[in-house]
Amino acid sequence: MNSPIKNQVNTIFIHVSDLTRSVEWYSKLLGQEYDLSAISRPVYNLKINHHTGVTLDAGPEGSTKQLAPSQQPLFNFATENIHEAYEYVRQLGYETAGEIVTFDDFAFFNVVDPDGNRIMICTG
Repeated sequence: MNSPIKNQVNTIFIHVSDLTRSVEWYSKLLGQEYDLSAISRPVYNLKINHHTGVTLDAGPEGSTKQLAPSQQPLFNFATENIHEAYEYVRQLGYETAGEIVTFDDFAFFNVVDPDGNRIMICTG
């Protein structure tokens, strides 16, 4: 069966309550430079090294989103060194949801953003 929907993810939206705080948090997580004066609601697009983008979405000016984040991560950021990544996140003072979990050829941990969204950091 042919589908008019492509087998491709274009953008992941992360709904946030405070765009400035989230831009700062995610930019530090990814080691990116950011200019707080350049942030303009309703959205901010993170610089991602891939076809799929990540957009922080706070909604229109004058409103605050009421969020109910998933307790399970909906996507991941990649790392080649899980222990270095975990230590980096801890040095930033960011909350983690558990320790590193290791399988035969795969390891991950979850970090919690300011709105309670869980983001997986993983190898492979």
